[in-house]
Amino acid sequence: MRRTPLGQHALQLTRFGFVNCAIVREDDGLTLVDAALPGTAPAILAAAESLGAPIRRVLLTHAHPDHVGAVDALLAARPGLELLVGAREARLLAGDRTLDPAERPDATARMRGGTPSVRAAPTRLLDDGALVGNLRVVASPGHTPGHLAFLDERDGTLHAGDALHTFAGMQVSGTFRWRFPISPYVTWHPATALRSAERLQALAPARVATGHGPIVERPLDALTAAIAEARRAVERRGVPGRAG
Repeated sequence: MRRTPLGQHALQLTRFGFVNCAIVREDDGLTLVDAALPGTAPAILAAAESLGAPIRRVLLTHAHPDHVGAVDALLAARPGLELLVGAREARLLAGDRTLDPAERPDATARMRGGTPSVRAAPTRLLDDGALVGNLRVVASPGHTPGHLAFLDERDGTLHAGDALHTFAGMQVSGTFRWRFPISPYVTWHPATALRSAERLQALAPARVATGHGPIVERPLDALTAAIAEARRAVERRGVPGRAG
């Protein structure tokens, strides 16, 4: 996996030039944000070894297969590793793709994306605003109903998961781009994703790391443009509201 420094306290790992996860340094060791694709556990563990500290926990932004693929292998290799996921997202991690009535606000809302194949159960469920080491949990539904982002309060690095994409430039989840056309087809509710992007922008992050695409430094102008694009797309669909 390609290794790219991410702010002052993290390292981004990239598989196939397309799928990212990140290792974050904490006082007690390392936190892995997302677990990429199946087969990546050896590369993740090697990257951690190069940093001279053990991985203590895995944080999941959401439970799509390309973000949880190495979970079981990592937990098998490192017994006692914590697995943390949002309380709502734990249902999808367990294979439950059902939506609650409030999660069907209009015809665009569907549980999209693949179903994970993970045997491990979370050791801790996360709520909005919780602090895990130096990472603040930020609820950012839209891509999935229980999607989370994580803000490193030391240097302003935002681990946005799939709330945002950067493979084809800054892009709000659910927005179509020819160079990254898959987003609308794996996003639960674009109108809610737009609201979450606005919330993430309000955090004024110093940089954004996403599940797909390069790190973006000083991202606020790019976020403003992406949010405007997503708002136009939502308005064209005639979907003014949000779920919740």
